[in-house]
Amino acid sequence: MPSRAPLDQPLPPAMLASGDGWWVRYRHYPVFSRRWWLGRCLRFGSVCAVLALLTAMGMWFISRNVQASLQGALPLFVTCTAITCLGPTLATAVRHQGWPTFWERLALVLAIVIGVIVSLAVNRWASWTIMEAFRSAHMAPAARPSAVVAGSATLRGTIVGAVILVNAAIYAMLGGGMALYAYLEEQRRWENSARDSELKAAHEQRQQAEWQLGLLQAQVEPHFLFNTFASIRALIRSEPDRAEHAIDTLVDYLRGTIPRLREHDGSIASNLGEQLDLCAGYLELMHVRSGGRLAYRVDADPALRGRRFPPLLLLTLVENAIKHGVEGRPGPGMVSVDAQRTEHGLRVRVADDGLGLRLGPGQGVGLHNLRKQLSARYTGRATFELRNREGGGAVAILDVPDEGEA
Repeated sequence: MPSRAPLDQPLPPAMLASGDGWWVRYRHYPVFSRRWWLGRCLRFGSVCAVLALLTAMGMWFISRNVQASLQGALPLFVTCTAITCLGPTLATAVRHQGWPTFWERLALVLAIVIGVIVSLAVNRWASWTIMEAFRSAHMAPAARPSAVVAGSATLRGTIVGAVILVNAAIYAMLGGGMALYAYLEEQRRWENSARDSELKAAHEQRQQAEWQLGLLQAQVEPHFLFNTFASIRALIRSEPDRAEHAIDTLVDYLRGTIPRLREHDGSIASNLGEQLDLCAGYLELMHVRSGGRLAYRVDADPALRGRRFPPLLLLTLVENAIKHGVEGRPGPGMVSVDAQRTEHGLRVRVADDGLGLRLGPGQGVGLHNLRKQLSARYTGRATFELRNREGGGAVAILDVPDEGEA
């Protein structure tokens, strides 16, 4: 949403502060836009024309003098039009300059003030012209008694000052003061609307990211389950005790994952402790499958277990370490998972003593999905590194921001 309302387009329905009648329809456009200015001038100009026409008809009815009638009506029309349209005209020219908000508002106030001052000068000229029209039509008012005119100078000055202030207030309101207030209210409503739109867009973006993460999660889980069932099937006939242990471990794992997939809000949320437990369950399954050849260690500060952490990222790294590291060589193998707090967030390491980095079929898919999850959730605020470690094997290092308790 742009930072300010487009001047050539109607305001959104949610921002309209007036009805839909003909008289106020020009307010459907931004204040001090060309369409707003044209509609306002036409409406106030029509009122000024009606007043001038009534004045001309009244003077003609009294004096039967057409010239005097026109001489009194035209200045009234000019004055009325100047009062209601001059300030808004200058303000409209200012707003179309595209200045920054602060300078635009300052210039609008100055434009309204200049319009009012010029209108007062036009009013003095019009008053003198109208009085001349009265005199020419032999309708000049009788002179007041000198006693009234010569009253208290202080009282007279007070009355004159009050009249001037009242007139100035009326001129300011009709000359654009109310329009300036409407402009400020429009800016406030537009800023609130823009803020609401940003929040809505952020919410929709987060929802889309959550659905994307859910899709990626759905791609990982069947692969893991199929491998596990294949391992259990191989153990049922040859080593039923190990197969039973593997089934019990798998049941514990599914009890921890399935409820997360049934959350009513559809969000994909988890904490570090849950992910470490899932990795431990998976590693136990692989330990049973390998007949004890695979050893593992999961280590983390208990204070970090409640911190928010993306689902299944660690499991992907652990599975990658076993499949492309430990299982590729004979003899015992070791996989370690540890988590710690850093200056910028959380760091999790998955290390193995296997074959090291030798990219093979299927390995790139899991890491590609992992990077997509990081990009969707953190938009560049997380880093992932996979490298060979000294002494053999590989280590995956994942740094993510600390988002607090889950």
